[in-house]
Amino acid sequence: MSHPAPLPAPRAVLFDLDGTLADTAPDLAAAVNLLRSARGLEATPYELLRPTASAGARGMIGASFGLTPQDAGFDELKHGFFDNYEAAIAVHSTLFDGVPALLAGLEAAGVAWGIVTNKPARFTDPLLPLIGLAHAGCVISGDTTAHAKPHPAPLLEAARRLGLPPEACWYVGDDLRDIQAGQAAGMATVACAWGYCGATEPAAWNADYLLPTPQSLLQLVQTVLAARAGNALAA
Repeated sequence: MSHPAPLPAPRAVLFDLDGTLADTAPDLAAAVNLLRSARGLEATPYELLRPTASAGARGMIGASFGLTPQDAGFDELKHGFFDNYEAAIAVHSTLFDGVPALLAGLEAAGVAWGIVTNKPARFTDPLLPLIGLAHAGCVISGDTTAHAKPHPAPLLEAARRLGLPPEACWYVGDDLRDIQAGQAAGMATVACAWGYCGATEPAAWNADYLLPTPQSLLQLVQTVLAARAGNALAA
């Protein structure tokens, strides 16, 4: 999906975590299915849980038990889910194929990168070093600011910590709220089709770009940077 005008060259690329940089759905699914087994229920099939992984406890419990945060019993399940997940947070979680090369390519090009996730710091902080993301330029968790995505506050805080104006940053995510947050923060937005993507079609999110792989994102960044360098030489 092309932007109607050339994207600004990024000085930083900010990423969602679950479903964007890391495939954490297996461990999230295991945590909710432990709740079901403790209640004598059959496991919810993984293929039903995976698309909701970006929504965390709300998504997992909704898909597995049919409850929303407004329903009686949801909070009890949420706390049990959190405990289960914390106890086995990185058993099967891994970076998506191409992500290590993407991050290395950004660093080689002099582009900073950071993480902005709705995952609480209780889980973000121990998870990142276990999956090879401890060297992020900044990490904003779901409880770092007073608001979570789709509010722009977490993205604006990430830009502040990197010492950059928001318009110098791109935001990459696999959920509609990621694109909404990026747009509200004044950042260029990239929807990643390799992620979980939820129940809605990413092509309808109005992101600046919809890309199929981490490699294609690196290629886009390199192309935009090369164009900026060419324009500078021609000036």
